[in-house]
Amino acid sequence: MASPLGILPHDAFRTMVRNTTLNQLRDDPRVRVANRTVFDAMKAHLLDLYADMQVEHSFEDVAGQVIDCVPVEEQPSLRGRQPKSPPDLRPVLRGHDPAPTRSVPRVPVDERRRDRHGNVMAAPEGTIPVRRLTLADLTRSRTLDEFFRKAPGPTSEPPSTPDPDTSKNHRYAYTHQTVDAIGGHSSLALYSPAIDSDQVFSLAQHWYTGGSGDAHQTVEVGWQVFPDHYGHAHPALFVYWTADNYQTTGAYNLDKPGFVQTSNTWTLGGALSPVSTRGGQQFEIEVTTYLFDGDWWIYIGGSAPENAVGYYPGSLYDGGQLTTNATEILYGGETVCKAVSWPDMGSGAFAAAGWQQAAYQRNIYYYPPVGGAQWTKLTPEEPSPACYTLDLESAAAPWGIYFFYGGSGGGNC
Repeated sequence: MASPLGILPHDAFRTMVRNTTLNQLRDDPRVRVANRTVFDAMKAHLLDLYADMQVEHSFEDVAGQVIDCVPVEEQPSLRGRQPKSPPDLRPVLRGHDPAPTRSVPRVPVDERRRDRHGNVMAAPEGTIPVRRLTLADLTRSRTLDEFFRKAPGPTSEPPSTPDPDTSKNHRYAYTHQTVDAIGGHSSLALYSPAIDSDQVFSLAQHWYTGGSGDAHQTVEVGWQVFPDHYGHAHPALFVYWTADNYQTTGAYNLDKPGFVQTSNTWTLGGALSPVSTRGGQQFEIEVTTYLFDGDWWIYIGGSAPENAVGYYPGSLYDGGQLTTNATEILYGGETVCKAVSWPDMGSGAFAAAGWQQAAYQRNIYYYPPVGGAQWTKLTPEEPSPACYTLDLESAAAPWGIYFFYGGSGGGNC
């Protein structure tokens, strides 16, 4: 295997992680790691995450992140085991059961796209693209636990926000329906809201939830701009989960064992491009989630087997509500701040601006446990209307049930 052009080979990267000391990072103003003990735990996590991993190819994405292509069975969630095969969901829309498949579909590699060094920007057949986590990524958090959280929580420094509990500094514009569901679908407009140093992230996503209190469980998928986590300001494709109301379980993407990726096409945590422009061309990602044989599968760009990104094994939910089905489905936007300054949501335009101005989700339907698919009957929520709004509507195909949403944020949300 030839070394990647202009990229530190993975073996050399692991050696660098092993030899790096905290003092070598102290001059970086973004480093927030609490102490040497936590730093050593971060090093140990990276070395364990990448132990015995053979990298067949590497490239940079449009944000300059290194993407390593590893054999499917060597990813941290499998460690030598074979992944399951994705079902074909297309028959479900015709009222039939999903069709099982015998193997993970092979997607041909397009060698025309090259990164700035000349490396092919694609994962070879039989591999998956894995965003290379670095000590720089981890040490932007005070602790490893904080890095794994959806957003900084009680373990982080108390920010000067309206409430010292940062979990209360989330703001939303979303829709929801209380219903038994084993998945759902929508197409999400893709934008790139700006995030400054007083802010944490802005995202658009699906939530599938069940259980209450400490037994609250989720499957989440969408796009987000989260500079502290990814080290750049591009929107990134993400998945997230929790089995215990975000207490001790959960992580983004492949940041620790959990999600099993089967696709060589999509990079979890990878920068998405191109993005929509206000008043110009609109770009989307089509997202489908489906519970099949006890596992939560996620698809991007369609519902054929080759569109499957991978799955959350049902065992992660340890007999909880999401082992059998979700009891609430939600679609919308979310922002988080550090200080009193919430970021743009979506395009930064309020919902009333409409087409080519405000962000949207469209063609929103869900999969009931009895089979088939149903249009959603969503309830809109605007908890912070001075900053973010949402207009829920319905129309003929290809829009179906849809909503425009978003806003400019600010300090009075």
